[in-house]
Amino acid sequence: MEAIHKDWTTLAEKALRGQPLTMEEGLSVLEADDNEVLAIMNSAYQVRHHYYGNKVKLNLIINAKSGLCPEDCGYCSQSIVSKATISKYPLLEKSTLLDGARKALEMKVGTYCIVASGKGPTSKELDQLIEAVQEIKSTMPLKICACLGILSEEQAVRLKDAGVDRYNHNLNTSRSRFPRITTTHTYDDRQETVKKAKAAGMSPCSGCIVGMGETNEEIVEMAYALRELEADSIPVNFLNPIPGTPLEHLKELNPRQCLKVLALMRFMNPSKEIRIAGGREVNLRSLQPLGLYAANSIFVGDYLTTSGQEAAEDQRMIEDLGFEIELCAL
Repeated sequence: MEAIHKDWTTLAEKALRGQPLTMEEGLSVLEADDNEVLAIMNSAYQVRHHYYGNKVKLNLIINAKSGLCPEDCGYCSQSIVSKATISKYPLLEKSTLLDGARKALEMKVGTYCIVASGKGPTSKELDQLIEAVQEIKSTMPLKICACLGILSEEQAVRLKDAGVDRYNHNLNTSRSRFPRITTTHTYDDRQETVKKAKAAGMSPCSGCIVGMGETNEEIVEMAYALRELEADSIPVNFLNPIPGTPLEHLKELNPRQCLKVLALMRFMNPSKEIRIAGGREVNLRSLQPLGLYAANSIFVGDYLTTSGQEAAEDQRMIEDLGFEIELCAL
C-alpha cells in the first residue's frame, strides 16, 4: 500500500483564502491515488466545517410535470428521445403540490423543490405554480426552489414576487461537451436563465452531472464555470444510466472517484452549498456518508423518475456521522 505523499491541506488553505485551484491542482485531486481519498476528504472537510459546521441541509423534489418534454437531453428519461418507461402527466394540481410540501415538513426538509419537465413553463403552467407557491409560503416554513426550464426575465420576476426563494437550472456539463449531450438548446441558454433568476432576486442554483463521458479536465472546467456563475447552491449529480436513454450504455462510477469530485467542488466553491444529488445511492453506494465531509446538503426521498434512499436511512446516516439536520429558518 502506497504512502500518502501530498499535503492536501494546502488546497484547503487556498480555498479558505478565496483563491481558485489551478487546473493542475484540480486535476491532482481527481487523479490522486485512491490511498489518498481520506486525506483529501479531511482537507475538504476543513473548508466545509469553516462555512457550515456539521449541519446538513435537506431538500425534497416533487416531479410536478413528468415526461412530455420536447428537449433531447441524452441523460434524461423524460426527453423526447428517451424510450424509458416512465409516468407521463401534465402539471400537478395545486392540492397535490401542497401535499408534497406537507410531506417535506414531516421529513425535516428545508427546501421544497418543484420540478417540471419541458423547455420552459407556459403562461398557464406558471399561473398554476404561482398560486400553489403563494399558498405554501403563506402557510408553511419552507424555502421553495423551482426548476421549470428556460425563463424569460418577466417569468423570473413573477416567480420571485410569488415567493420562490431559489431557481435551479443546471449547466450539466462542460461547454465543449454540451452539444454532444443536448442539441435543442445551448449552454448559453442555461447560463442566461441562471443569470435572469439571480437578477430577479432568486438565489441561483446550478450544478452538473458527472459520468457522461467527460474527461477530468472537463470536470475541472465545470467546477470553474460554476464558480464564475456564482451559484449559491451546486447540486452534483452522478449519472444514473437509465435504460431507454441515449446514455444507458455508460457504466456506474467508481465511488472513490465520486468523493474526489465532491472534494474538488468544495475546494473550488468553498462557501457554497454543495449538494449530493441524483445518482448518489447508485454511484457512492456504501461510501455515501463520506460524501458529507465535503458536501453539506442532500436530496431526500425520490428523484424525478428514479427512487432514492429511504428518508429514515438518510437521517440515520447524518446522525451516525455526528452531524445535524439544518432546519429551515425563514
